[in-house]
Amino acid sequence: MKPLEGIYAITDDILTPHETIISQVEAALKGGAKVVQLRNKSDKDDDLVEVATQLQKLCTTYQATFFINDRVELTKKVKADGVHIGYSDLAVSEARKILGQKVKIGVSCYGDLERAQKAVADGADYVAFGAFYPSKTKPKAAVVDLEVISQAKKELNVPVCVIGGINETNIHEVAKHQPDMYSLVSDIFEAENIQQKVERLTQKI
Repeated sequence: MKPLEGIYAITDDILTPHETIISQVEAALKGGAKVVQLRNKSDKDDDLVEVATQLQKLCTTYQATFFINDRVELTKKVKADGVHIGYSDLAVSEARKILGQKVKIGVSCYGDLERAQKAVADGADYVAFGAFYPSKTKPKAAVVDLEVISQAKKELNVPVCVIGGINETNIHEVAKHQPDMYSLVSDIFEAENIQQKVERLTQKI
């Protein structure tokens, strides 16, 4: 079983376009990323089948875990390792009915421990908190206190993921609270050398 830990690279419609997404994600995996998420807000499921299938194969090659954001049916179709669902998406229990027991489910919990506890009770495999800093990809996201990570680690028995404005200059502050996964978008995929960026991030956690 591939562990849910380390650097979690999340793709972006603009920063990882169709033409280069595979090579960009492979560079992140070569640098040591352990989890990858395909997050695409603009294309239809049918337009993403090929790229999602390629990313799943790539993650399998590098022994990383592959998630798809929001799209439960696409996750099922391409046999992705998991799906990540947000606040307004399908309930964990509904996603589980569609995907079965083997597929991993991650849930966005923002700064809400009660939501995280409910998600875990409903069968989530990990919970994500954030943003912890102003985020380029989600500028309207509320910034939450880093202490929520420590609380979650004490109270929950699933891996804890952090997201939102995390970069090479502040990741050490987050690491003090010992989350399991560190999600980054801009800091990885805006880098001139993605592999070296992920190598440096990995060293800092």
